[in-house]
Amino acid sequence: MRNQVLKMCERREVAEMIYMCADGTLTKRRLKILSVHRDSFIAYCYLRRAQRTFKVERVLSLWRVRHYESEAI
Repeated sequence: MRNQVLKMCERREVAEMIYMCADGTLTKRRLKILSVHRDSFIAYCYLRRAQRTFKVERVLSLWRVRHYESEAI
């Protein structure tokens, strides 16, 4: 999964991921990966509208967003 995160960062692509939080809840997030570290990465999270740190081991699925759609009303 780390390699996929690195590729998204290098290409500056907007991605969506399924992420498992520390308490076990699942969230679907749209993000832009800014930097990648050994066990984590920093991304702008469009759900929280803030820069966040994520653990690579908690990413369940990650894919590129082909068409960026702005939020509806």
